[in-house]
Amino acid sequence: MHLAHNQRNWGVGLCYLYLRNVKGFGWNHKRVYRIYRELELNLWIKPKKRLVREKPEPLAVPQALNDCWSMDFMHDQLCDGRTYRRFNVIDDHNREGLIIGADFSLPVERVILSLTQLIEWRGKPNAIRCDNGPEYISKS
Repeated sequence: MHLAHNQRNWGVGLCYLYLRNVKGFGWNHKRVYRIYRELELNLWIKPKKRLVREKPEPLAVPQALNDCWSMDFMHDQLCDGRTYRRFNVIDDHNREGLIIGADFSLPVERVILSLTQLIEWRGKPNAIRCDNGPEYISKS
């Protein structure tokens, strides 16, 4: 009881460790917890504060070719169990598939080469839409 009044922010775990290691009592944690609850010393657990998120803006509809491209990686599995990946780039104005590259491994150099060739062929877009996937964390 004295311990709980002196250390108001201690829970049952800290009280147990103090009694066992500092005071030298041989009580187990279940006994300390039972007494802790009988004395109604349970700490109030503060609920987590929810972050209020603003409504996202609706996606802008592109008005011309090369206004906005979307790119993403997809993966699938062959019947023998091997997985392969696909790199897709789509023009959002007319939903045309600009690049669909597939292989068992798509290193970053190959993706950069594909995008460079596409920009030479179609021109540079105003914006590129992509998710925050692990494929886009390369320094290249």
